[in-house]
Amino acid sequence: MLINQSRNLLFNLRPRVCGWPWLKILCCLWGLALTSFALADGVYRVRDHGAKGDGQNADTVAINQAVEACAASGGGQVVFGPGKYLCGTIRLRSHIWLVLEAGATLIGTTNLNDYQTFSPPAGTPEARFRSNWHRALILGDNIENAGIVGPGVIDGNKVFDPQGEERMRGPHTVILGHSCNLVFRDFTVRDSANYAFLLEFCQQVEFQNLRITGGWDGIHFRGWPGRSCRNVTITACQIYTGDDAIAGRYWENVVISGCIINSACNGIRLIGPATHLMVHDCLFYGPGRYPHRTSNRFNMLAAINLQPGAWDATQGNLDDVLLSRLTIHQVATPFHFNLKPGNTAGNIEVNQVAATGIYRAAASVESWAETPFTNVVFRDISMEFTGGGNLAEAKMNVRQPGVDARPLPAWAFYARNVAKLTMDHLRLSVLTNDMRPVFIGERIDELRLRAVDYPQATNACRPYRLRQTARIVGDPLDPAAIERQGDPLDSASP
Repeated sequence: MLINQSRNLLFNLRPRVCGWPWLKILCCLWGLALTSFALADGVYRVRDHGAKGDGQNADTVAINQAVEACAASGGGQVVFGPGKYLCGTIRLRSHIWLVLEAGATLIGTTNLNDYQTFSPPAGTPEARFRSNWHRALILGDNIENAGIVGPGVIDGNKVFDPQGEERMRGPHTVILGHSCNLVFRDFTVRDSANYAFLLEFCQQVEFQNLRITGGWDGIHFRGWPGRSCRNVTITACQIYTGDDAIAGRYWENVVISGCIINSACNGIRLIGPATHLMVHDCLFYGPGRYPHRTSNRFNMLAAINLQPGAWDATQGNLDDVLLSRLTIHQVATPFHFNLKPGNTAGNIEVNQVAATGIYRAAASVESWAETPFTNVVFRDISMEFTGGGNLAEAKMNVRQPGVDARPLPAWAFYARNVAKLTMDHLRLSVLTNDMRPVFIGERIDELRLRAVDYPQATNACRPYRLRQTARIVGDPLDPAAIERQGDPLDSASP
């Protein structure tokens, strides 16, 4: 099935988009598909090693004995039959698959002393974190050809730690570091005490047909400078989280496809560099089914938030990004793209998007770095905003954003410091008349417009507010539709 999905996904897309290395990506996905079926033959049942599975007695020792016995024989399957297995850290080893049969549930113990930690290498950004931040229910370091499969459940049990992050967060559910050829398929993760998955410097990773509910971040993977997380696919997953559904930084060759994403924070939040990122055929919607446990809010923020350097200095490039065939509903903003000093951005294309119920902010592409976004394209986009903005809001100053989207003086688009921005076949609408400009652009070298449709309220601001925009290409604009601020337009072309 995954082989067919990979073939259809890649060959149905137009190869002209963003200069993608198509053959390389196809080979990556094909290899993951084959790896995912290569379960070893040896079977070790945890009950045969003394696990009770009664939800009362800790099974940590028995489970790890089964894992070690499996590892000593060269690998295989460690099988959890129906039952409730209360445990602390399980140490995953190379060539071992944890198999969760139907009716099997792993439950994180509330005894914090039963959790072990992963240690990032010295000098990496995560090495400065307190050691207890890297605790996990399932932990692997420097492993290969391993994973978790089956229709069972992993329950993080909302383990509370008054000494943890925000004085509440407990262990992550799964942490893997320095690892490759990993598969996570078909099971449910619920009520993680922190992230459901945290991967650091991992390669060749497949997440497929997972259901993640509650907790903080769903799937969070981080590389380090010069050592990206590479060749990661997330397909056919349902993610309903209190914090960001998918997040991380230093990514290379990442495909997110066919997923349902619901969050009380951001759908996808990129906090560092990434190259060759594809998000395809996904549904994003709010409000969150589960609360953001820190603030107890439910509203969803951005569907896709690309913000290298927003959390801390993560210098590097954002390039070859394709966001395609997306459905978005009831979010603060559909897209928030933001560069901080030290980061650069090349090609980003957004196409075939239908977004409704946008309640807080215009879509934005804004560089606060030394360099502009190089080339950003929005094509075949429909966006419906709640509207209702007034003339006073149209005069607000635009300040550098924090870590989340904020209200803006335009109701549909805000762009700042972009070399080339294309808006092709856009249908923009509001539920309530909005007096603000439709689009505000500052420091745009070339603005390409074609078939951009929008309503305009009586006595509203002019649709386009432009400052230091050098060139407009495409459909001619009525001069009465443009408000020029600061430096005048240098030229306009048909």
